[in-house]
Amino acid sequence: GILPKTHGSGFFSRGLTKVLAILTLGGPRDQQLIEGMEILGQKRFLHHYNFPPYSSGEVRQLRGPKRREIGHGALAEKALFPLIPDFDEFPYTIRVVSEVLSSNGSTSMASVSAASLALMDAGVPIKRPAAGIALGIVSNGKEHKILTDIQGPEDSVGGMDFKVAGTEKGITAIQLDVKIDGISIQILKESLERAKLARIEILKKMKETIVGPRTKLSPFAPKIYTLNINPDKIGEVIGPKGSIIKKISAECQATIDVDDSGLIYVAGENEELAKKAVATIKEITKEVEIGEVFRGKVKRILNFGAFVEISPGQSGLVHISNFVPYQIRRVED
Repeated sequence: GILPKTHGSGFFSRGLTKVLAILTLGGPRDQQLIEGMEILGQKRFLHHYNFPPYSSGEVRQLRGPKRREIGHGALAEKALFPLIPDFDEFPYTIRVVSEVLSSNGSTSMASVSAASLALMDAGVPIKRPAAGIALGIVSNGKEHKILTDIQGPEDSVGGMDFKVAGTEKGITAIQLDVKIDGISIQILKESLERAKLARIEILKKMKETIVGPRTKLSPFAPKIYTLNINPDKIGEVIGPKGSIIKKISAECQATIDVDDSGLIYVAGENEELAKKAVATIKEITKEVEIGEVFRGKVKRILNFGAFVEISPGQSGLVHISNFVPYQIRRVED
């Protein structure tokens, strides 16, 4: 919570490696659309990783993300994805950007920890926090030593960069780079045991700062409400050429997404206006039942009765014989 205007933020420091994670919440419409050779779909949780040159003491131009940034961002995203709540439980699009402020080994694993802090600070009901650690190895071919939390020189001179991320319940992501001929099952087992000890220690430190997700979202985050309507009423909500839904969106400063199943999402920064949009949609789609009493507005008069609007977009005919308990010749009477 060190950046007050963002929807969520978290700062994680481990030695000279320092990462600041910034979280933004959006509505269902903000999901990333994916259209590839083999994949079509939408993505609602995104983790992006930035490694500016000053973080490692270099001076060069800032350009687009390189292979390293894309790979590290994807690894941290993979580590966090199993902890993200289902869309039905939390219908938000979530984007976390990890900014590396200082680098001395394993910034991708520091990003997992920083992003977990930002998710909890934002009030995203994640299943549990995650953390990550990198392990290395020095070996002469006969003997070896496992190194926990490798720094820059140990990464470049050592024979292994073994990144392990997860929660206190288990591992969610692994990445292994080796410069030696290979590693034995014994080395793998020893590395995973060391990684677990380090991960549990980091999670303990994180819990000293924030125990779990906040119960309330940031006041600057959009408020999302969901409601189910009869799919046959979707046309009434949208209106001719989208006139009704556009009018509600403009008046209530909200974005409205309608699913073919009849599920509607209303998102707006102003809570009262968003609730007003929900109430308006409920009025439009209300199923009228026999025996209900309404105060309506007379919209049109005919010789045999009058059309009365009982809710926006819904009107019914009141026959002249049902106006009063005695006979009248004209509706105007």
